[in-house]
Amino acid sequence: MKIAIATPPFPKSINDGLQQAEKLIKDAASQQAEVICFPESYIPAYPGMIADPEPTSPAILRSALDKVCRMAAENNIAVIMPMDWYSEDGLLNIAHVISKTGNVLGYQTKNQLDPSEDAIWVPGTQRSIFEVNGLKFGITICHEGFRYPESVRWAARNGAHIVFHPHFSGSNTDGVLLTEWGSMANPYYEKAMMMRALENTIYFASSNYGSLYPESASSVIAPDGTCVVYQAYGTTGVIIADIDPQKATGYLAKRFKPQLYNY
Repeated sequence: MKIAIATPPFPKSINDGLQQAEKLIKDAASQQAEVICFPESYIPAYPGMIADPEPTSPAILRSALDKVCRMAAENNIAVIMPMDWYSEDGLLNIAHVISKTGNVLGYQTKNQLDPSEDAIWVPGTQRSIFEVNGLKFGITICHEGFRYPESVRWAARNGAHIVFHPHFSGSNTDGVLLTEWGSMANPYYEKAMMMRALENTIYFASSNYGSLYPESASSVIAPDGTCVVYQAYGTTGVIIADIDPQKATGYLAKRFKPQLYNY
């Protein structure tokens, strides 16, 4: 089956983000992708990336989600849409999973926050497996996928063929424009993507913003650790990958012996 990974520009507003999302969703659907994933906190946009962020509320975010559901249904494609989301405990960093008919199947919370995010979001506590057209998948969000491999191992041991990884790394103001995927000179992020796939024998699909100076590319990694496709550095758009769920055996993840480790 075909999957799509979006690399959008930073949205200037919620409305701008929705307009960009619709273009990318249409592009992915026109290439027969069955699911598309967007980067971390795409709505209302990752904190600090908008000069004058607009206020949000549960009603505003619910309305934005409803519009994404409409886009999914109109284009017959499942959508993984990362958003901020209000809960009784505070603001969560989540990724909604929307079916091709526009139904919300659930969401995955970011459970392991980067220390710098402690004042922005509250950590979630649950993990879920989702299924779209026979493809079973988990979601791990940015820092937890890079620094906490257990988040991916859990999904693989629970039948996931692929783990989607919405994230943000890079800058629009300063940095170095990378030139070679996985280079020794690059930050470690792409190497971590490779390991999450290789150490579990599943696919790993990571979505980043299309900043001027990304520290990692939106990428799809095969169960043997091979990079199947990636978005060119410093560009925006959609990448499409043909994946074979039968190759995502989870073989190494299933050999893990949790009883040997005391946390």
